[in-house]
Amino acid sequence: MVEFLIDTHPGHSLHLLLFTDVTNSKELVEAMKAGTLNPELAFFSATLVPTTYPVLAAAHKALLAQSRDNLATRTLHSELIYNYSGSKHISEALRRFGINDTSNYVLVGRFDATAEELDATRALVKGTEINLEELPSRAVQSLILKYYKITPAELEVSSLEEAVTCRVAARDIL
Repeated sequence: MVEFLIDTHPGHSLHLLLFTDVTNSKELVEAMKAGTLNPELAFFSATLVPTTYPVLAAAHKALLAQSRDNLATRTLHSELIYNYSGSKHISEALRRFGINDTSNYVLVGRFDATAEELDATRALVKGTEINLEELPSRAVQSLILKYYKITPAELEVSSLEEAVTCRVAARDIL
């Protein structure tokens, strides 16, 4: 687990936890759809996350939308997934970058988490928590390139992390 302070939004933080061998994705998806997930969390398909930096860019955008009372989705945490995607289509973004019934490698995000909420998150996700440093080695680059439409020429002048972060940051103006 790592806590990131969001400097552009004083008083806000984002905690990220990475799990492998998750066995209850179906139940987590059902709880999200029913609106009964407690605490509220963002569940990423971790295979599509090369590093934490693009997630932090998405977190900034989600908090900005919330501060403007302009969320495109129902919750701040679904807004985080939506803003991480390269798509302007909410359902496609949540389907592609969120978890599904068979997801077993999951990145979990929680804004402004208390110690109790982090404990509840660990109890909620049935899997093995691993170090966030494993993200780059476990990312599926071919899928990331496909979903973000990143070309080989672009990777000659920037990293995968930079290309994804650029898509996250610029999605609304493209």
